[in-house]
Amino acid sequence: MYKFYYDEVLDESPKEARAQERTALERSIALLQEAENKGPQSREAIEAIFFVRRLWGVFIEDLAKSENGLPPKLRADLVSIGLWVMRETEEIRQGRSKNFTALIDVSRTISEGLG
Repeated sequence: MYKFYYDEVLDESPKEARAQERTALERSIALLQEAENKGPQSREAIEAIFFVRRLWGVFIEDLAKSENGLPPKLRADLVSIGLWVMRETEEIRQGRSKNFTALIDVSRTISEGLG
């Protein structure tokens, strides 16, 4: 499946790591689109929310590490985006939102930036 721990990809080139990140984001986009079609209380929505939260949890954890090679400002911005994603998925999970579109748009923008 997907590698979710950066320790497993340390020996890989940055280009390969970005490709894996992009693949995981593209998967999250597909899941979110399906959830949007089926509705916020559907099984697809639960699966999408679980996947997206897990993925961004890994991203945030890695971005918080001092050995992360990205510039501090970019890391901080990405952590902020990740925290927003976590809040938005929780709003959907709690039935207070149906806004999959914003999550899809943000994920697509981040994914395109990795290419």
